[in-house]
Formats: sequence, C-alpha cells, structure tokens
Amino acid sequence: MTVICGGFLAVLGAYWIWESFGTASWGVVSTIYVQAGAAIAFAALCGYMLWKFVAKSVRAVDFLVATEAEMKKVNWSTRRELVGSSIIVILSSMMIALFCLAFDLVFTRVFTWMKVLHIDEGMGF
Repeated sequence: MTVICGGFLAVLGAYWIWESFGTASWGVVSTIYVQAGAAIAFAALCGYMLWKFVAKSVRAVDFLVATEAEMKKVNWSTRRELVGSSIIVILSSMMIALFCLAFDLVFTRVFTWMKVLHIDEGMGF
C-alpha cells in the first residue's frame, strides 16, 4: 500500500508540474518538451526515493510493519459513541458561548452606566 499511495502521489505531482509548465513560455524550446521533461524527471525522482525508502531501507520497512501491527491494536470508536461525544462537545461550546455573551452584556451595561464605556446610540444598548 505504501508503494501504491506513493506512486499515486508521484503521478499527481507530475500532472501538477505538467499543468504548471504549460502556461509558461520557454523561448526556442517547445513547451511540450519542457512539460514532459519536468514531469518525467519529477516522477523518476519520486520513484527512486520510494524505491530507496521501501525496498532498500530495512529500518523503514520494520517501521511500517510495526505501525501496521499497532494500528490493529487501536480501539476505534463506534458511530454511536462518536455521535454522542460530538453532541456533548457542540452543546458545551454553545453553553460556554452563551455564558460569555451574558457576561459581556452585563459588563457592557454596567460600564456604560458607570460612564467608563461610551457606546453609540446606533448599537442598540
């Protein structure tokens, strides 16, 4: 999967380079040659780095195998737990926002009454 995902990212990057170099003017060199050369060079570089990382580096492969083993141990939340936790977070955030709004309104009124805060009449206070 690492090779497949890395290859997919390399192809997407090469396509991005192809599109980016298509709008520039390259003087006497045809634009298509520059596009193709840059895209192929990028894909080849990514392929070499991927091969070096996955096929030649024993430590990297051991890390990927250990990561896969650890991911199998993870206790993933169920949909019901996720929905319940999300509702609690949203309601708590709304309660804190309302609490802050209430204190802001109270302190605005008090400081306006004490003539410490001057508010224009158009603001509705």
